[in-house]
Amino acid sequence: MKRLHVHVGVTDLAQSIAFYTNLFGTEPTLVRDDYAKWMLDDPRVNFAISHGHAAPGIEHLGIQAETTEELAEVTARLNSASAPVLAEGETTCCYASSEKSWTADPQGVVWEAFHTMAEARTYGSSPMLDTLAAMAPASSKGGCC
Repeated sequence: MKRLHVHVGVTDLAQSIAFYTNLFGTEPTLVRDDYAKWMLDDPRVNFAISHGHAAPGIEHLGIQAETTEELAEVTARLNSASAPVLAEGETTCCYASSEKSWTADPQGVVWEAFHTMAEARTYGSSPMLDTLAAMAPASSKGGCC
């Protein structure tokens, strides 16, 4: 079963962890010096926050697949959406080893489709998503990450 992913850039990680812990009624499942993540079942979402990787606000949205078959299904939908797709492949980002593809909607909102294989020791990096967002059809604003 797929899970919605939301990644928000924050200015104060500790303050934001406290806020979202209260909002969700549970502690984060992963906390690092620059990152925290909640894997929630109600609502079914992978909600992440980070400090120092992007401007404050919605960094990007995504769909997290639990299997490679689900990822292939979501990636096929990305490829048929008439927007540029960046097939990143296997990468390390957000303290996870994942396989990813990226796109941007017509407003420049960046979306990722990914399947996480394992936890990683480093934050890793993201591709130049602001360039991808700027290439979106009818884009009215630049990127995020």
